Amino acid sequence: MASRDDRINPRRPDPRLYLVSPKVADATAFADTLTAALAGAALEGAGVAAVLLRLEAPDERSLINIAKALAPLIQSAGAACLIAGHPDIVARAGADGAHLTGIDAFSAARAALQPERIAGCGGLTTRHDAMLAAEAGADYVLFGEPDQAGHRPSPEAVAERVAWWAEIFEPPCVGYAGTLAEVAALAAAGADFVAVGDCIFEDGRGPAAALADAAQRLALPEAVE
Repeated sequence: MASRDDRINPRRPDPRLYLVSPKVADATAFADTLTAALAGAALEGAGVAAVLLRLEAPDERSLINIAKALAPLIQSAGAACLIAGHPDIVARAGADGAHLTGIDAFSAARAALQPERIAGCGGLTTRHDAMLAAEAGADYVLFGEPDQAGHRPSPEAVAERVAWWAEIFEPPCVGYAGTLAEVAALAAAGADFVAVGDCIFEDGRGPAAALADAAQRLALPEAVE
């Protein structure tokens, strides 16, 4: 039975991982890496809630083929398959939704995606932009991801934005962790999902070990340093 405090201030569900792929131009070359990463999280009992595929191909048909090859691997692991941009190929690729960067891109894609599919929004540099995305119906908002030049806010700024959102708003928020060390802080700040990307795929131990490490930090944010 929930405590009185929980009834007055309901707790959010435990945070989960949101895996961001590197740029993928060859589905066959990436499939084993992706499968290993997902298995690493599953071994820790956490699993991955969603995988964001960042696709790189010269034409739309190639983009669809890459996504169609990878989506079943993601979905069979119990995760949602999201595509970065390209909302027009989501249905044909068998994906579960798209992630859009910026209010304009989200607004243009929303009607084609919802309610059947997920429409998330990132690139939210101000609190006002985040509130606009939520008011427009974003299924989640993402804070702290790198921009096109690779720049991102400080870890402290991302945690502060996540804490602000978690305290006031109901739509889920994703906090982007640039390093494994940031995972615990974002979980403690109240993120519904913690996004991890390069810190997984560039880890010298391999993606399975790195994602297992991230899952441990997510489950025990105060105990894992």
